[in-house]
Amino acid sequence: MALLCYNKGCGEKFDPDKNKDDSCRFHPGVPIFHDALKGWSCCKKRTTDFSEFLSIKGCTRGRHSNVKPQEPLRPQVSSDKGEIQQANDQEIIYQGPKSAEALQKERPSSDQPMTKIAHKVSASLIQALEKLGLSKSAESEKKESEKVIQGTRCKNTGCKTVYEGPDTDMEVCTHHPGAPVFHEGYKYWSCCCIKTTDFDAFLDQKGCTTGKHRWVAKQDKKKVSCRHDWHQTGNTVVVTIYAKNSNPDFCSIEANQTVLLCQIQFENNKIFKREFHLWGVINVKQSSVNMVPSKVEITLRKADQVAWGKLEDPNYKPEPEPVDDDLDEAQESYQPDWDIADDDISDSDEEWAYNTPQNKGMENESEEQKKRREEEEMQNLKRKEVEEEMKRLMEEQKKAEESKRKLEEQRREEEQEGYEDMPDLEEQAADVE
Repeated sequence: MALLCYNKGCGEKFDPDKNKDDSCRFHPGVPIFHDALKGWSCCKKRTTDFSEFLSIKGCTRGRHSNVKPQEPLRPQVSSDKGEIQQANDQEIIYQGPKSAEALQKERPSSDQPMTKIAHKVSASLIQALEKLGLSKSAESEKKESEKVIQGTRCKNTGCKTVYEGPDTDMEVCTHHPGAPVFHEGYKYWSCCCIKTTDFDAFLDQKGCTTGKHRWVAKQDKKKVSCRHDWHQTGNTVVVTIYAKNSNPDFCSIEANQTVLLCQIQFENNKIFKREFHLWGVINVKQSSVNMVPSKVEITLRKADQVAWGKLEDPNYKPEPEPVDDDLDEAQESYQPDWDIADDDISDSDEEWAYNTPQNKGMENESEEQKKRREEEEMQNLKRKEVEEEMKRLMEEQKKAEESKRKLEEQRREEEQEGYEDMPDLEEQAADVE
């Protein structure tokens, strides 16, 4: 009676009485399917055709076997699709990704305390900073501030005190914290608004605020925007800020679970400051910063392995930017007892009387002046529109003339080429004779 051999790669029928040790040629290994290649783990032959894979002859000889190999265990699916059990009665629980609503409910508050992320500085960046001398700029600034030469004038506007020694620092500095304004022939300071037409009188105006002397001029640092980009993997989000030659001593990168705050100083006097309200939640402890000469890479570890739709949260609405610190200090230090508006300033004391016929007449005149100004502005706008239209027409006319000139030049060149290709009639007539 012929039996079927179940050895892999054989599949022939055999007689049990004639079954010898070298009768069967089979594959003891397992089939492998990888990168469109098919083969057996026991031999090195690979192919892309499935029929050729089935026809690969066995690499080992032995006895035929009519015993079926054991199939791998598979989960048993019951009538209910939600109940899936293993053959050994172990329950398998599959947890899908969280929904956007669940993530929004579980999102931590952005008011959590910020933690500074440790940064790693590359050796190439240190070499670049040494060449540019940016790493020693802070020390040089401190040395300059410590050494003040006698005869140096106070840098605060409106103060004319000259440095004569350490005792000069104990004196009170009377200066103007505001900026000079020159408008319609008037000269005044924005902090006290005492107007005058004489430039010398403007320079001699005493300061309206008291403070300390400043012997070294401030080196203002420019707040600039910087190109940045981001990409993500399954576990991380990488934010790349393209700031060249960033100074690690003056860079601060802080974050909590939902907010990333970057303050990077690069090229000695440029500062990039940006607050990112992140789309997802991060793990601050497992995040890191890598600083190289061409950029700053911030690697943020995801708290949940969820693909981010964007870098920043679209539901966040940024607040208006605050005023600079210098202006805030000036406003706090200067608190005058009077409040003078521009319209209240006059050239004589007699005009300060209110509810007089002269003042009423001046109000009427001011209303007429406003109307005239509005009419003049409307005329100026119309005049500008007409001028812009004339410019546009002139440009179109110039373009048309240039195109016409080019066409004429092209036509002349074609005519000249045509004349050169024509044979000489006089030479042809001489040949005929």
